[in-house]
Amino acid sequence: MKVLVIGGGGREHAIVWKLARSPLAPDIYCAPGNGGIGEIARLVDIQVDEVDRLLAFARTEGIDLTVVGPELPLSMGLVDRFQEAGLKTFGPRRMAARIETSKVFCKELLLKYDVPTARAEVAEGIDAARRLLDRRPLPLVIKAEGLAAGKGVVVAATREEADRGLDELSGLGEASRRILIEDFLSGEEMSFLVLTDGERALPLGTARDYKRVFDGDQGPNTGGMGTLSPSPLIGQDLEEVILKRIIGPTLRGLSREGEPYRGVLYAGLMLTSQGPMVLEYNARFGDPETQVILPRLQSDLLALMEQVAGGGLPSTIDWRSEASVCVVAAAKGYPGPYRKGDEIEGLDQVGQSEGLFVFHAGTYRQNEKWLTRGGRVLGVTALGNGMEKARERAYAAIRQIRFEGMHYRRDIGLTKSGQTIA
Repeated sequence: MKVLVIGGGGREHAIVWKLARSPLAPDIYCAPGNGGIGEIARLVDIQVDEVDRLLAFARTEGIDLTVVGPELPLSMGLVDRFQEAGLKTFGPRRMAARIETSKVFCKELLLKYDVPTARAEVAEGIDAARRLLDRRPLPLVIKAEGLAAGKGVVVAATREEADRGLDELSGLGEASRRILIEDFLSGEEMSFLVLTDGERALPLGTARDYKRVFDGDQGPNTGGMGTLSPSPLIGQDLEEVILKRIIGPTLRGLSREGEPYRGVLYAGLMLTSQGPMVLEYNARFGDPETQVILPRLQSDLLALMEQVAGGGLPSTIDWRSEASVCVVAAAKGYPGPYRKGDEIEGLDQVGQSEGLFVFHAGTYRQNEKWLTRGGRVLGVTALGNGMEKARERAYAAIRQIRFEGMHYRRDIGLTKSGQTIA
């Protein structure tokens, strides 16, 4: 069996790693991949937005299943093109993927179908957004309408922060053509993933993500500086509430709008005093949430994806009992302009023991050396009997890795008071 994974970050490395462990023993290709992925799959020198070339490759190579990692090819209708060519593909079609690629579409859908979410208004451009700020209470959240690689959201406690945030969003081009300004929700953030055939949904793990670049949730938002799984906030009762009040109405709403959703759906939620509310949806696996969820997955990921891509849904998913923690090693300057080409040392000392993984996000191999290429360079993930043990193992491993300007958060898996999350 031949499988093509599209993407080249830590999420895709985790997906490829898990697919490679399938009893079906697939031949795996990854476009474009990265240095770490190249150790376990065949790299294909095609970028994620080159849909025509990807389609031609899949046809020529006889790919049996294509798995889409990032959001950009989804927004370009890659799944539509592949399916129209008769190729089995895991991921939503372009119109359904708008639940991530258009924040305005997502908000309007949620409000229309009574899915709990923050109240919001839409501004047509940066200048209109500034005028809207004059009559909005603080704190508030400002979101660019389109895709912004995890950098299109600003949480502002003061008018100065709001104005500065709009200045930042103005540099996103078309993504900031429309601006969403919404009420600030207070509470605890959590991530909830499901597999869905468009009608039914099956939970695919929970996680907590740490978005801010510095300890104590300080500094600008990033694509994610670390994560843990399972989320200690989501027990059986809350899971049922989320499925009934959030996931179910969302899927029914998409179907009624003529855009049934098939694939993995990621809900970013805030647990407020009124219950869980939607912050955002992603139309694919989260990053770095995938790096902690897939190591805990006991079921065959390839079999799950094949079934969903064929229009079905498994009856159950099996999980390991251990907790999982991932700490991201980032390049100097990230999430702003960052260094590239620095040698990574210490990787040979990590990942040799059971339940310890290093997922490459921004690396390449040159002259037998590992070098940095991205802002988020590595995700060091560890399993453990309980969150404290998983956290200890992850930090012990990341301390063995070195490159110029490397930085990472020291509080992944801790509460605000500095206690290990139970």
